[in-house]
Amino acid sequence: MPTASQAELAYATEALEFHRAITVPAGPVAASRSELDGLHRHLLAVYALCDAHTTRAQPVARTEADHLRAARIRVWQAAEHLHAAFHAAPCADTGRIPSREACRARLPQGAPELGLCRRHVEAAARVRRDHTPAELRNPTARL
Repeated sequence: MPTASQAELAYATEALEFHRAITVPAGPVAASRSELDGLHRHLLAVYALCDAHTTRAQPVARTEADHLRAARIRVWQAAEHLHAAFHAAPCADTGRIPSREACRARLPQGAPELGLCRRHVEAAARVRRDHTPAELRNPTARL
């Protein structure tokens, strides 16, 4: 019998799979900025979950914790790519692609753009505290 936390994680996974099945078209279509924002939020939640498991496993299961740490880094790298994809996607209202400078300067582009950049900058500060630059740059390094 699964625990409550296992059941909740399974439910969250099923919800993502259901979302993909009903909202992602079969043909060639780029993801919307809102969809990329939602994916970014999900990845940061997965990062936080991996972080919690890494912290708990470290004192009792070092090898498991090392693998969880590596997974956490890969999840962050995926979030970085989603952030970049978001800024490469055209705005729904204008069709224009906003400048990277607007993101770096934390200038609001309107919802949800400001939320994504703020969330990404806040997470990046924590990631830089928890990982070395070499870990963050090397996508294939094994711990």
